[in-house]
Amino acid sequence: MRRLREEPGWLRGAPPPRWARLAPAVALVVLVFVQRITPGDVELGYFLAGLPPVAAFAYGAAGTAVFAGVVLVLIGLPSLGIAHARGSDLATVAVIGLLSVVVAWVRKRRDAQLVSVRTVAEAAQLAVLPPVPERVGAVGCAGLYRAAQHGTLVGGDLYDVRVGPYGVRALVGDVQGHGLAAVGTVASLLGAFREGVLDDAELTTVAARLDRRLLADSAAESVAHAELFATVVLLEFPPGLDLVRIVSCGHPPPLLLRGFTVSEVDVDPGPPLGLGLAGPTPAAPAEFRTLPGDRLVMYTDGVTEARDAAGNFYPLAARVPVLATDPAGLAPAVWRDLRSFTGGGPRDDVALLVLSLSPERDRARGGAAHGGARGGRKPGPGAR
Repeated sequence: MRRLREEPGWLRGAPPPRWARLAPAVALVVLVFVQRITPGDVELGYFLAGLPPVAAFAYGAAGTAVFAGVVLVLIGLPSLGIAHARGSDLATVAVIGLLSVVVAWVRKRRDAQLVSVRTVAEAAQLAVLPPVPERVGAVGCAGLYRAAQHGTLVGGDLYDVRVGPYGVRALVGDVQGHGLAAVGTVASLLGAFREGVLDDAELTTVAARLDRRLLADSAAESVAHAELFATVVLLEFPPGLDLVRIVSCGHPPPLLLRGFTVSEVDVDPGPPLGLGLAGPTPAAPAEFRTLPGDRLVMYTDGVTEARDAAGNFYPLAARVPVLATDPAGLAPAVWRDLRSFTGGGPRDDVALLVLSLSPERDRARGGAAHGGARGGRKPGPGAR
């Protein structure tokens, strides 16, 4: 799975770039050389006093102390011909060097704390929304995820793919809001979905479980926003059957890529979750038969509602056949194309999940357990 993230960057916990470490040394050599070729009545050596503060942003306390010592020697020894500091001037340069060492020590401690906090935060976010494996059961998986809020890995979109006694089930959804404020709702929905994969025999029952979860969270006094809602689409690949079941709760339907032809799956959308409108049983699932090599593209509105400079929406359905042959894979290709289309990337959370039906799934049919399959229903027409 492709998890897109913002790198911490220099001055925010990341190691300083090479040029930042070389700059003080290069400046030291250049200043000494220029002073050597400059007439004696012009002193440039005092510019060396500015090097220790610069070094403090790229080196630790020890490295900065070395720069400060070298500068003191160059300025304090008249025989070197660099400068002729005496008394208070030399003391001032020494104080500057000492303060630079303190700054470097504080910066290193702060960087270590930032790295520690960021590592813990990333581990917590990845526990909420872990990367999707390349294969779940006999279903191949590929996805991309980008949170709208910089520096975070999880936003208001969610997806997951799990295998259980009733087959492989997948979820893609979009909760109210985005960024860190929506992570709690994302965690609640993913937890309810994972329980439903194991316990609920019907896909509509899983959707009802998600709806109850949001209603319960909305009624809790500790919830800041009392009106939680989400749109989700649920997919199920029953064991031993060449079909897919889909339940939509106010979410855009998946796209079916068959060969180089893309069609939108025909599914009756139910109301969003968390509004109390779904009732005990949400909309009936749509069914359609699958063929080896079919790919289903599930996405959130952060993809299709992304705009270019002229205000046009991103044409996902039209772009998928073009990008399907990209050697890097469909999901990374969509992201590159989306960034190019929007001029840097959309400003909303983005989630896209590609599920591929491989020949291995057909070979697994003979040995699949049929206890969880509900084969009595006739598949519907499927995609339009």
